[in-house]
Amino acid sequence: MPRLKTYQEGNQLKFQVNKDVLNEAVSFAVRLLPQRTTLPILSGILIEADANNLRLSVFDYDTSAQVEIVAKVEQSGRVLVSGRLLAEIVNKLPNSVVDFATDGSKVQVNCGSAKFSLLTMPIDEYPTLPEIPETSGQVSGEDFASAISQISVAASKEDVTPVLTTVLLETSSENISLVATDRYRVAVQDIPWKSKTSGANQTALIPAKTLQEIAKTFANQGEVSISINPSDEKDLIAFKANNRSVTSRLIKGNFPAVKTLFPEKIENFAIINTQDLLDSTKRVSLVLERESPIKYIFSSTSLNLEAAGGETAQASESIDVQVTGPDVTVSLKPQFLIDGLAGVKTEFVKIGFTNSDNPNRPSPVLITNHQAKEKSASDSYMYLLQPNLLGR
Repeated sequence: MPRLKTYQEGNQLKFQVNKDVLNEAVSFAVRLLPQRTTLPILSGILIEADANNLRLSVFDYDTSAQVEIVAKVEQSGRVLVSGRLLAEIVNKLPNSVVDFATDGSKVQVNCGSAKFSLLTMPIDEYPTLPEIPETSGQVSGEDFASAISQISVAASKEDVTPVLTTVLLETSSENISLVATDRYRVAVQDIPWKSKTSGANQTALIPAKTLQEIAKTFANQGEVSISINPSDEKDLIAFKANNRSVTSRLIKGNFPAVKTLFPEKIENFAIINTQDLLDSTKRVSLVLERESPIKYIFSSTSLNLEAAGGETAQASESIDVQVTGPDVTVSLKPQFLIDGLAGVKTEFVKIGFTNSDNPNRPSPVLITNHQAKEKSASDSYMYLLQPNLLGR
């Protein structure tokens, strides 16, 4: 769509649009706006209208979002208004046609008997949105969203080491591999995709928070096109499906080689009902203070959970388990275990016990899906969790 004139140039923007359609579009765009910004202009949403088409865009130099919808455009133009305020207004409008028109330095939004007047923002100061690179490949939006929900919990919430707040995305000819870690746990999931590029595989470090919002946005959009800029160009990744697109700036740095931590074979493991383990962990952890671990005692046919909240409260519970190999006792942070179990999509979970060369450091446990032998293990989800030192 060609660059449109602003009302300052004598062009009065005016259109009508269905309330629900506008609400969905505005909600999508402002979801990626920063909660706080030192530049008020970046909290705006850019509205462009031409030829019965509306384009709504946001951009804060790190992330951009753009959506196009059909509208009855009487006068073409472009205008910038507060994104979150517009979203709140449109969400509360009655279920009717929305009339939108500029009036000097203001925008009039009318719907039924509801009337709003918004001050416009200086459009000439708004940054130019980044261009979407050539498509690298396509992936199922549902599969992509599911994978992100499984592994993003393992990304660090602390900004001290920016690279650990990201999700590593690696492409091959047939799969996308997604990896996240905060040094205490590692989550990995592979999903199939249709590569459009030949030659070297591509990698990208995407902020986990941004990727979570992107995944929610495209979960129900069918096939999603992913574009990754070559390493010698601006670090950018783009996602596009139907009438929506999102770009994100990539984080620079060296992601730790955490995939080498996963063992090729585990001979000592336990099979447990996933929901039973999840429920028991939540109950027993009620007596604990924050960050305190639960002791998990695995024997041949039972798993005992023990927690002590100082002198004030204690808890224990026992559930059925099937252990292959010797008995094992590990101390795990309950929330970290709950996060890992949330990614398990099967009725039973397999918890593998790895071997460590350091007797003073507990070996990580590996959480994976467990399926019946007659079913193919198509889910490649893996969650490696570092236990705490056992209390004396």
